[in-house]
Amino acid sequence: MRKTFTVLVVIITIFSSCKKDKKLSRNLPFLKSEQSLLINKKGKTIKTRFSVPKNYKRLATKPNTFANYLQNFTLKPANTKVRFYNGELKRNQKIHAGILDISVGNRDLQQCADATMRLRAEFLYAQKRFDKIHFNFTNGFNVAYSKWRQGYRLKVKGNKVSWYKTSKKSTSYKSFTDYMQWIFMYAGTLSLNKEMKSIPISKMQIGDVFIQGGSPGHAIIVVDMAKNIQNETIFMLAQSYMPAQDIHVLKNLNDTSISPWYKAKNLIILQSPEWEFSNMDLKRFD
Repeated sequence: MRKTFTVLVVIITIFSSCKKDKKLSRNLPFLKSEQSLLINKKGKTIKTRFSVPKNYKRLATKPNTFANYLQNFTLKPANTKVRFYNGELKRNQKIHAGILDISVGNRDLQQCADATMRLRAEFLYAQKRFDKIHFNFTNGFNVAYSKWRQGYRLKVKGNKVSWYKTSKKSTSYKSFTDYMQWIFMYAGTLSLNKEMKSIPISKMQIGDVFIQGGSPGHAIIVVDMAKNIQNETIFMLAQSYMPAQDIHVLKNLNDTSISPWYKAKNLIILQSPEWEFSNMDLKRFD
């Protein structure tokens, strides 16, 4: 479990992590009837690996947007297995349809909310929108990457956090990933849930996040969407989990005819393979 500020925050952080809840988590069996017509194993990105169901059209996205970034995110080769941060295989290999080609690191840090923050931050970094990269720690302290780039570093003492100045600016990608390690250590579902704004299902966009913060918590991100002529929406989800593991596209085990897509129409409960969300849990980055 990640580092925390005090005994009180230790308790909070434990409950705000991607901790498994037997009442919510599901390890559904692989269904032999699952069709794979929507999966092109030669496709190298989310957009090219996964086709849309009949009568649906993938949402067109503008260049240099978070939605476009996610749709065109590179995937690892088909049939790649999900691994934990330490290289061990995840026990259940039957819930993912693809794995995003991005490192999980070698520490148990990049879990569920961390994965969504990583994708958001990587996009903003690539766009050089450094002032937009900022996240709150569990205690509410706002950590701006722009300040980190100026050469400031963080000092944690008990439940208090402060900046101190180092000798030089840090503008390298390595420095950026070091910054994200601090975010992973001291932020989570609890803090991110408070930081994001609620969005109705009818206004869903690629890049929105289903998130529950608290005891326990989890987060999954919308990585693609499509609509039919009736304007009905389907969407695709990706997650990390606990322990920290490869970010992977989730199958839809409740409707294998459209897997890995999920229907937004009449959505009240979103049943993902390892967590249950409500339609009130959809939120958006600022």
